[in-house]
Amino acid sequence: MTDEVLYEVADGVATITLNAPDRMNTISATMLAAISERLTEADRDPAARCIVLTGAGRAFCAGLDLQAQSKAESGSLGNLSTGSGAPGELEMRSAPPVVLHNLDTPTIAVLNGGAAGYGLDLALGCDLRVAADSAKLNTGFAKRGILPESGGTWLLPRMVGYAKAAEIAFRGKTLTAAEALDLGLVNHVVPATELAAYADRIAAEIAANAPLAVRAIKRMMRAAESETFEQNVHHVYLQLLPLLGTEDFREGVAAFLEKRDPSFRGR
Repeated sequence: MTDEVLYEVADGVATITLNAPDRMNTISATMLAAISERLTEADRDPAARCIVLTGAGRAFCAGLDLQAQSKAESGSLGNLSTGSGAPGELEMRSAPPVVLHNLDTPTIAVLNGGAAGYGLDLALGCDLRVAADSAKLNTGFAKRGILPESGGTWLLPRMVGYAKAAEIAFRGKTLTAAEALDLGLVNHVVPATELAAYADRIAAEIAANAPLAVRAIKRMMRAAESETFEQNVHHVYLQLLPLLGTEDFREGVAAFLEKRDPSFRGR
């Protein structure tokens, strides 16, 4: 496992840190696989009730490592493939944005600095985004002769509406943290010196809730993207039935009646 992707779990929160600050955390081929592996590991770990994705140094992620990508075979996106199975390749379905989209564990992108290209798609793919006031979101794909290949064309219109997404993407705008907040692309903007503590508080609040219920809520919100109202209500009911038999449900009711904070065990 590369040391360019750091991983730790503490107090119910798994933190994944892109750790290549000398190149603004641009993502190398080895990092692609490592990010996917760490995301999957966290999602399977009962001790990880929330996942934080952030970057070391002054940037969140400035995209793919273009120097490495320029040496790759044309059209292969470095080590991404559509499924040829060639050694060293990562199939699209195993790419970090796809893995990220299918996680049941809540995710928070902590934008300590700029997010551009692939890094922006990773940030948009998280459930929540908390940004330092100095952070910027760069959507300049069109200025580089490419398009958002990792979920941006699906995510951005759903977040801000088609017309705003079209203007942002077609103009290749770089958004300040304040502009991103106004558009609803980030949930919170705080001074850079307060970012880590602020994000920790949000992650801790999520981790303190009943994990089985939180995961079910996320699954149903994701399913709602492609279901009718009636389908989703029925789907939710099927998710509710097993939750009613859990220890966590009984603990939640008891804590409410006893006017105390609940202590959930994920059972």
